[in-house]
Amino acid sequence: MHGLSAGIGFKPAHFVQAVQARHEGLWFEVHPENYLADGGPRPRMLAALAAVHPVSLHGVSMSLAGLVPPEPTHLQRLAALVRALRPALVSEHLAWSRIGKRYEPDLLPFVRDTEALQRTARHVMAMQDALGCPIAVENPSHYLGLPGHTWDEVDFLRELVRRTGCALLVDVNNVHVSAHNLGFDAADWLARVPAEAVAEIHLAGHGMDPLLGDALWIDSHDAPVADDAWALYQGLLDRIGPRPTLIEWDSQVPEFERLLQERQHAQELLARQRLAA
Repeated sequence: MHGLSAGIGFKPAHFVQAVQARHEGLWFEVHPENYLADGGPRPRMLAALAAVHPVSLHGVSMSLAGLVPPEPTHLQRLAALVRALRPALVSEHLAWSRIGKRYEPDLLPFVRDTEALQRTARHVMAMQDALGCPIAVENPSHYLGLPGHTWDEVDFLRELVRRTGCALLVDVNNVHVSAHNLGFDAADWLARVPAEAVAEIHLAGHGMDPLLGDALWIDSHDAPVADDAWALYQGLLDRIGPRPTLIEWDSQVPEFERLLQERQHAQELLARQRLAA
């Protein structure tokens, strides 16, 4: 994965441009939940994309921090997709979305205590065993402070890596948004992430809550990356070196060329890091 440069999230509307693009180091991320059907146009589209570009699978529903283990049928389907596609990376969020048989289509927060660490580690190990490959775990966005944490978030992630052998997907915009909402220092958070564990970086734009305005930022993925987030990204690269970096833009998605322009900024910063090494 470290041989890759900057990528963008794949959108079916951009299929023709994506398979025809030949930009150096370009790769694409997809949410595997959209491609688990047996046959049909979407799996064929993904196979065609993977034939010409590296592809990353970025899950949103494994509920790694949930009270129950990963859902077996979903895990089996994902494992089959991994075997067929041979993705460059598989990743999931540090969040929960399922309790019992009930699934909530969101990435929900949890209290970081030792019980949660043990539970999440078991679920990460179960996912890695089923897929036959390590995964990268992404730090979530935070909107409200939860009482009861006994683990700092970076320490929690570091220990999760130690216990499971997983990697980290560092979402810089999630850190940027969370720092604003909860009142901590984003640069300090990023300065403590274990460099050797970082397999990938995410960048995205954010917005403000329609009612609370600047008091609450939302990881909305509907705008260009903010200048402050670019600065945080540059600082992270200066410390850990270049890493595959994805531009996320999932709402109010612009034309393909606009996504490539945003991606080019990350590509240039990565290239400077490689020249300086």
